[in-house]
Amino acid sequence: MVTERRKARMEEVLANRQTDLTLVCENIHDRHNVSAIFRSCDAVGIPEVHLFYHIEKFPKIGNKSSSSAKKWIDIHQHCDPDSLKNALKNKGLKIYTTHLSEEAVSIYDVDWTRPSAIILGNEHRGVSPLALEIADQNVYIPMFGMIQSLNVSVAAAVILYEIGRQRILKGCYPNPRLTPDIREDWLNDWLER
Repeated sequence: MVTERRKARMEEVLANRQTDLTLVCENIHDRHNVSAIFRSCDAVGIPEVHLFYHIEKFPKIGNKSSSSAKKWIDIHQHCDPDSLKNALKNKGLKIYTTHLSEEAVSIYDVDWTRPSAIILGNEHRGVSPLALEIADQNVYIPMFGMIQSLNVSVAAAVILYEIGRQRILKGCYPNPRLTPDIREDWLNDWLER
């Protein structure tokens, strides 16, 4: 039985879900990184995450510690780029990849208050050519040290908190686009989890 306090907390969290924002994990090898990414997604109000695995096997995520965030996030699995692209484009999302290229723009120069999907690549290989083909824009995290990369879960948190910062300033929390019917449907789903 869910207490009234717990139900009120669920309603508060649901009001802040950002339905026009998602994150894609592409072939991320370490399941602990995937779990940490789920936790960061939940923290900024991302309601769903896409797993795009065409080289690595889909990760087995447990139900303990940080992996418990998966209870509050809908997870979609894709093995081919067309499936992923269709899922994202059907929601009107602009697709960004974390890829250091000549045309890449700083995460601080992107308007993250617009509908967005961010693809994070494998810890060693980065994003694949398949992900780059479906992307609208490459982004990078400005760094000022000798090392030009971060752990993928750390990179996710940095990007997500810049997105959250911009959305707070724009008044996206709570999400004004969420109708009471949608929140009620989500709440009923969460009460059954």
